Amino acid sequence: MKKLFACLCCLVFLLTTSFLPKPEWTNLLDKNLSKWETYQSFYHKVGYNGKPPVDSNGVKIQPIGYNVNKNNVFSVVMENGQPVLKITGEIYGCIFTKQDFANYHLKLKFRWGQKKWVPRLDELKDSGLLYHSQGKNGVEWFRTWMLSQEFQVVENSSGDYWSQASSQADAKAVKDSSYKFSTQGKWTPLGGATGNGGFCEAGKKMDKAIGEWNQIELITYGDRSLHIVNGQVVMALKNSRYKDGDVIKPLTHGKLQLQSEAAEVYYKDIMIKPIKGIPAKYAKYFE
Repeated sequence: MKKLFACLCCLVFLLTTSFLPKPEWTNLLDKNLSKWETYQSFYHKVGYNGKPPVDSNGVKIQPIGYNVNKNNVFSVVMENGQPVLKITGEIYGCIFTKQDFANYHLKLKFRWGQKKWVPRLDELKDSGLLYHSQGKNGVEWFRTWMLSQEFQVVENSSGDYWSQASSQADAKAVKDSSYKFSTQGKWTPLGGATGNGGFCEAGKKMDKAIGEWNQIELITYGDRSLHIVNGQVVMALKNSRYKDGDVIKPLTHGKLQLQSEAAEVYYKDIMIKPIKGIPAKYAKYFE
């Protein structure tokens, strides 16, 4: 009788739980970094010019490589029982997802630490969220990151756009000393081989004070993307693509990279969910 009762309880549990809605958001961060891998390139120095670094004898220095994590640049610390990713920034590199993603809403929080490293001791603290990341690391100017699009995470101007390697996108922008996102601007091609450079400044400065947590969101569907900082859209992009030799190809999916770029930074609450289109309330940014 006891066995029959246990079986009935198990059956009821399975039937009721099978109809429960699946969690909308997937958490990408745990204390073991089980969903991530790492890559480290070099200790970059002042005066780096995009060429392969060499030692005192002129011999090319080899990158540190994948999943080495020298000097514990990437680690998890626990705060209030929750995992927080710590990136020291001491060595250029990234932590990147094992999984490839397309058509999603990503949200995460970041805050700056205190340390900075050569070659950015006299520059703003810098990191970045790189998305639609494909291929090998070390293919762009710093010989560190994958072909990708960048959601800039930088002191006082998070949400800027940078092209990485041969990636391109169109931003609605106005131009002064450089391109800046504006809903009043015109769609401008940016990135490798467009002739307009690979940078567009965020339309608003939404960053909080150093030491406070900032919420950033990336919404991307098909070839379109939105950069959102602390609830405000600061960048809209369309026609995400890359140049492969003489051929232009779409760049609409890939891994996520979080940069180590000479500044101490913390990330937490890294959550992602699939979407079926750009939310209607953001349609105006693509008119």
